[in-house]
Amino acid sequence: MYPLSYTEPVFRPPSEWKSLILQVTNGCSWNKCTFCDMYTSDNKKFKPKKPELIEQELVTIAESNLPVGRVFLADGDAMMLPFNRLKEILLLIKQYFPQVTRISSYCLPRNLTNKTVEQLTELRALGLSLLYVGCESGDDEVLNLIEKGESYQSSLVALTKIKQAGMKSSVMILNGLGGPKLSKQHAINSARLMNEAQPDFLSTLVVSFPLGEERFASNFNGDYRQLNQQELFQEMSTLLQALELDKTIFRSDHASNYLVLKGILGKDKQQLLDKVNMAITQPQQIPLRQEWQRGL
Repeated sequence: MYPLSYTEPVFRPPSEWKSLILQVTNGCSWNKCTFCDMYTSDNKKFKPKKPELIEQELVTIAESNLPVGRVFLADGDAMMLPFNRLKEILLLIKQYFPQVTRISSYCLPRNLTNKTVEQLTELRALGLSLLYVGCESGDDEVLNLIEKGESYQSSLVALTKIKQAGMKSSVMILNGLGGPKLSKQHAINSARLMNEAQPDFLSTLVVSFPLGEERFASNFNGDYRQLNQQELFQEMSTLLQALELDKTIFRSDHASNYLVLKGILGKDKQQLLDKVNMAITQPQQIPLRQEWQRGL
């Protein structure tokens, strides 16, 4: 365990489990998405951490001789920091841990509005090579209902900038986000966004509400319910059928998913579709997570 003092709770992508979690901001500057309860506690009000405090933490870790190969910049919104601040942090990491092979961060599409491709390219050269972008959906109606503050176009602009800068993008889409009424357009327009952006990684997880769905459902005027298992599989089938990706690594193995899917799109597309179809037509013939096995 690294000798750091975190403002908890701290969240990270599952694939960053071996990384040093360096908390350069606290909370999320937007924090209005109705599906998200990650940063709603009183101690998670958004605040950037001062560079001198970040350097003190890096010195402490370096002196402890703990192995650091990768670094994840927490919390949920580190990329909203100005270019010069991000550059300063990356230079500090490079100074104290020159052996680091990858630095990554969550990224809201709006975070890149005031950053040029040239600036992102410079950050890439300093080690920031992977951004996790929570697009959630490619459907503007769904995005408006969940108060994401983003659109199909803003997400596409951000993902294009990331690619042009030589960085990699890992995109998340939320299965079931639009409920039964908007399920089809949510899946089709999310696929359309991915087809245009061609991200390096794509993952899906099932939207869930551990603290209750009242805040989320209120924007749907009483016309929302969570999809059942079969409806989730149908939505996944619609998404996969519409995806036309060249070499995107696809994962739907988060603990919230009933059905684990892994592959490369497009070469594994038919194989993944066959597995989803079996889950729809012969669910007893395929391993599915039980309710007690699911969670965030």
